[in-house]
Amino acid sequence: MSMTSLKSMLAQAAVRGVTEARAAIFGHVLNPTGQRSAHKILRKKFIGEKVASWYPNDIQKEDPLVVARKEQDRLSKLEMLKRRGKGAPKKGHGKRAAKRNK
Repeated sequence: MSMTSLKSMLAQAAVRGVTEARAAIFGHVLNPTGQRSAHKILRKKFIGEKVASWYPNDIQKEDPLVVARKEQDRLSKLEMLKRRGKGAPKKGHGKRAAKRNK
């Protein structure tokens, strides 16, 4: 064995030791062969809970007063339209029935 090969082996061992120590200290994953791994994807936080927190709970299913209020608003709007003559026609008296009876 020549002196240069011994020096290069020692240098490689020192570099390997430093990289292993750095990985242990900073929590990195060693990948000396350079093969693809899913570590980069797996170390990310899950985003499902974060996205779900953007949307409030469905209030209509939880509170019956909200549903009753919407129904009351709808009925009052229909009544106002009927008073102005803009309400829905009776069943069988709409545009289709008028076309059929011509």
